Amino acid sequence: MSKGLLIVLSGPSGVGKGTVCTALRSQVPDLVYSVSATTRSPRAGEVDGVNYFFKTREQFLEMIEHDQLLEYAEYVGNYYGTPRDFVEKTLAEGKDIILEIEVQGALKVKEKFPDGIFVFLMPPSLDELKDRIKGRGTESQDTIDHRMSVAVDEINLLQHYDYAVVNDKIELACERIQSIITAEHCKIRK
Repeated sequence: MSKGLLIVLSGPSGVGKGTVCTALRSQVPDLVYSVSATTRSPRAGEVDGVNYFFKTREQFLEMIEHDQLLEYAEYVGNYYGTPRDFVEKTLAEGKDIILEIEVQGALKVKEKFPDGIFVFLMPPSLDELKDRIKGRGTESQDTIDHRMSVAVDEINLLQHYDYAVVNDKIELACERIQSIITAEHCKIRK
């Protein structure tokens, strides 16, 4: 049995990572979604091991100490991270796994897992990205401006990725990513 592929999908806030990842998973049912660990409390209906691996702060800090995370970050007082064991077991079973992750986290994963396939999801244009963020209706103008500044910085990190996929239409972005996965399975690895 051959080893599965680690596909890391990232890109700027508002580019549609979650939407594309959800659509891709419905089209490719064998693609395993990487479940993150978090110290935040479960919300109604969330299941441990399905939505997140829910950990105490002490458990999470122990995971950090024992290098059991491919990447992690603290956000609004809670930790979030990608458990190494879950990813490695899935790959060893010959299954492909996708991580939907922000850019800084993707670069951390690349340090620990350079054989992964790193896909940067691009907006059709910066104006379109700004319209998408505005369209959420949840951000102040200062926040939108900050997100746009960060997006430009993240796009400048494109050279660290293997592929760039423009998210002009969800279906097309999914087709492009599926083509990448197919090509990577056909690749001769030395």
